Amino acid sequence: MEADGAAASFPLAKWRGDFSRAFQHYLDKSTPHMTGRWLGTVGVAAIYFLRVYFVQGFYIITYGLGIYLLNLLIGFLSPLVDPEIEVSDGPALPTKGSDEFKPFVRRLPEFKFWYSITKAFCVAFTMTFFSVFDVPVFWPILLCYWIVLFVLTMKRQIVHMIKYKYVPFNIGKQKYGGKKGPGSSSLSKD
Repeated sequence: MEADGAAASFPLAKWRGDFSRAFQHYLDKSTPHMTGRWLGTVGVAAIYFLRVYFVQGFYIITYGLGIYLLNLLIGFLSPLVDPEIEVSDGPALPTKGSDEFKPFVRRLPEFKFWYSITKAFCVAFTMTFFSVFDVPVFWPILLCYWIVLFVLTMKRQIVHMIKYKYVPFNIGKQKYGGKKGPGSSSLSKD
């Protein structure tokens, strides 16, 4: 009898392994296409918000999703090694102008940030098809509470960024591309 259970589960295990490999393959292929990935996530988020708007419910799921997204954002904006908490032998943020430059390493890398947000919207969207999750609440109170929570959390994060002098974005940072002059082409033949 046990042999029948093992034989029956083998095709399921094989299918699950094949699906997992194929999914990971496409996930790996999507890694360099940041703009496309984020546009897809915006599309998934729009579908979720349209579903919540037309159903006129599931506000508690949306609130939970908002709290989760706020937590992910804090991880994305935070350095891997927090100078307030940990002392590290590896790369650390410079605290003075004379300190050696150390690149900003995020606690939550961009790809994992994107993947977690996309998964969260997909799970929340799936939950909107089950009426057990449609808890009746007065949504304006949840929205106000979330806004207050967002403002206080971002204020604390910005104060932390100012105190330890780090910028988690590449916007406005100088990029070095090498020499570009009239005689720099190595392909010209005389």
